[in-house]
Amino acid sequence: MLTDLRTWLVIAVVLLHSGCGTLYVAQAARGQWQVMSARRPIAQVIADPAVSEELKARLVELQAARMFAVTDLGLPDNKSYRSYADVERDYVVWNVVAAPEFSVEPREWCFPVAGCVAYRGYFAEHKAREFAARLEDEGDDVVVMGVPAYSTLGRFADPILNTMLRYGDDELAGIVFHELAHQIVYVPGDSVFNEAFAVTVEQAGLARWLAHQGRALDAAKFRARLALNARVVAIVTRYRALLAELYQRRLPDDDKRAHKRELFARLASEIATVQSAAGVTSQFARDLAAAPNNARLASLATYYVCVPGFERVLAQVGHDLPAFYRAVRAHAALSEAERHAALCTDELAAGAPPGGIEP
Repeated sequence: MLTDLRTWLVIAVVLLHSGCGTLYVAQAARGQWQVMSARRPIAQVIADPAVSEELKARLVELQAARMFAVTDLGLPDNKSYRSYADVERDYVVWNVVAAPEFSVEPREWCFPVAGCVAYRGYFAEHKAREFAARLEDEGDDVVVMGVPAYSTLGRFADPILNTMLRYGDDELAGIVFHELAHQIVYVPGDSVFNEAFAVTVEQAGLARWLAHQGRALDAAKFRARLALNARVVAIVTRYRALLAELYQRRLPDDDKRAHKRELFARLASEIATVQSAAGVTSQFARDLAAAPNNARLASLATYYVCVPGFERVLAQVGHDLPAFYRAVRAHAALSEAERHAALCTDELAAGAPPGGIEP
């Protein structure tokens, strides 16, 4: 652990002299230090008589999923997610996503190693909200989102966090699959590519984990949720295109705002109708109904707009994950324009069903 912490100090010094924003990087260094210094080996946590039986049981289950990630999903066999850390708050990081009032594209911030990303992460919620308030004062649409986990791309032995335990065991396994996927392929500066790849691995991995456990009913429900999710994201994608067209029109700003409110109201209503028919509720639909916000749409698009393209590649290699990883690495070597042309097609907007889950 000490070696990791000393390494982080070196990285922090480099970042502080890179022009990235001294105060911002300093809080990131402190936050990472806190996470790393709070780690305990999971075996030690399980052996601790002061630890609740519920936590021990969840960690045992998670370690089984962690081993499955190696043996069946071809994900890295390293020290990531083999320790536990309680950071004593609800989320480990709060991400700020922003988009101009009349744009569907998120703002980006650029840093060494990670490249340009469509968010800024803060280890303290009040700092995230202070930054968000400044952007809102400048006229941006902004959203602040609590994040249960993040990946250091294998540079540190990322722990299981107490913030991740707010989710059920299946969702928790999916988070681990997602974060480990970032260690397989990561293209600095291409958040859309990186997140869609990790989402595809997460979904395919969780479907296989459920099948491995013999939970046929849960696997069927999971497939149904994925199909519903694809429909919702397809609706969002269609409305983002309508909004993008609106924002390009030569109209007075007040007229654009009125049309924007109308489109967001229609979007929220359509999502609510789809989800009501499926017998579920949607926090996302409620959020959209409450406040038209380009940043919310941009955030969803970052994670899902390219997923159908990745699922198509996975199907083309016969759902063989190692072959899929090789194919994705080949796409990663292309230019961003070539990657997106190959993977980020219009089939999502057309409501194509998910194809990345093995039949």
